[in-house]
Amino acid sequence: MIFIEQDGSRREVDAPVGLSVLEIAHKHDIDLEGACEGSLACATCHVVVDPEWAGKLSAPTDDEEDMLDLAFGLEKTSRLGCQIVMTEALDGLVVRLPKSS
Repeated sequence: MIFIEQDGSRREVDAPVGLSVLEIAHKHDIDLEGACEGSLACATCHVVVDPEWAGKLSAPTDDEEDMLDLAFGLEKTSRLGCQIVMTEALDGLVVRLPKSS
């Protein structure tokens, strides 16, 4: 998968099936906070999914949408990294880190 960091640089990393975007970011020292450690209690793992990929993700749950309401810089394709779990269909997924989370 590819992370577009806050400075615009692109980092392509290995993204094993079954791991969340948040777990993958931490594994590769990408600056995605995740203060609640993936328990769906904050919005600090907010990412913006590339529009070409947004339709390939399952719809956010009501709980995820409630947490996203707390995120800064919310966009149409905003999601929480802890709620996007990699599948083979998501190989090559592109997400951008917002300016602040």
